[in-house]
Amino acid sequence: MALAQPERTEPLRGNLATTACMETLQVGYLHAVAAAAGCSLSQPFPDNGIDWHVSHGSPRHTIDDEVTIKVQLKATYQVAPRPPGASFAFSLDNDHLVKLAREPVAVHKILVVMLVPRSRDDWLRAGHDDLGLRHCCYWTNLAGHPVTGRTRTTVRIPTTRIFDDRALCEIMTRVGVGGRP
Repeated sequence: MALAQPERTEPLRGNLATTACMETLQVGYLHAVAAAAGCSLSQPFPDNGIDWHVSHGSPRHTIDDEVTIKVQLKATYQVAPRPPGASFAFSLDNDHLVKLAREPVAVHKILVVMLVPRSRDDWLRAGHDDLGLRHCCYWTNLAGHPVTGRTRTTVRIPTTRIFDDRALCEIMTRVGVGGRP
């Protein structure tokens, strides 16, 4: 006679490090946004401090028929989802900031920061009609931002700049006519 197994309420998750799982989650978010915006993605190899190249083709672009931006992804659970106020603080290694802040550039760069709930149980919500990734990505252009810390610098990420397909299309529209993200 086999013993009945106790009913589990928590899923048996793998033992991959939380930071590795956060990285995978934010890549999934980027892929979903790029797909909805009609953009293509490429990953530089080797990674030299920029995670992704995002390209957007349109006959309405005036500088080229296809424009590209570089995207650096970061994720944190140190900042709670839905941060209050106009912006939240995010700390970057100075080496990363120097790369993101360089001016002038041939290809613009943006930083995309994902705020992730601490518990993996809160990362996804699935139903018959949707799959929700939780919680949110915000973007900023750090071109010209000064290094102020000895090894790390705190930057402000505007809470109005939610990174979604519409935001990506707007970024690409500006870049497509020779503007900044």
